[in-house]
Amino acid sequence: MSAQVATGDVPDYPLRLDVEYPDQLNRWLVLVKWLLAIPHILIVYALVNVASVIHLIAFFAILFTTKYPQPLFEFVVNIYRWQANLYAYLGLMRDEYPPFSWEPGQYPVTFEIDYPPELNRWMPLVKWLLAFPHYIALFFLGIAALIVCVIAFFAILFTATYPRGMFDFTVGVLRWGNRVNAYVYFMRDEYPPFSLK
Repeated sequence: MSAQVATGDVPDYPLRLDVEYPDQLNRWLVLVKWLLAIPHILIVYALVNVASVIHLIAFFAILFTTKYPQPLFEFVVNIYRWQANLYAYLGLMRDEYPPFSWEPGQYPVTFEIDYPPELNRWMPLVKWLLAFPHYIALFFLGIAALIVCVIAFFAILFTATYPRGMFDFTVGVLRWGNRVNAYVYFMRDEYPPFSLK
């Protein structure tokens, strides 16, 4: 694994997402990654549905206790870690096949969310509305990231490398999206920054 990482997290933000930058990628693997990832896609889809139920439970727990139950919080972080591993693979950022595991340190992707000891009991009622500007920004960034992935596909096919600026941009979009999800789904009260860093 390369020691280079797409770093630059906003200081003190309680969510970290990094993907190690690969020096070289297999130029032919990009043609079949989507097919190889089907088992992971099915598992992550099922787990994200479980996370949706947990978010509903957490909503009421926060309203009544101001706490997100820690075992449920850690379970959801693990689901999102598995999803981040899958996105790094499907997004052509890594060649290693993701493990069928959500344990940290088994894949060259870092995903962590700090557990909040207490949350504002009324924020879950309005977070979706407050996040609306982020959804607009992420809509356009998502389109740009898709275009970047198509360009990176051909770059990898011809040069066996993912251009570093494009790589950092794609990781930044994933980071931004995950911060918004953590905010909207009651895992953090800090408003996410409008930043790819």
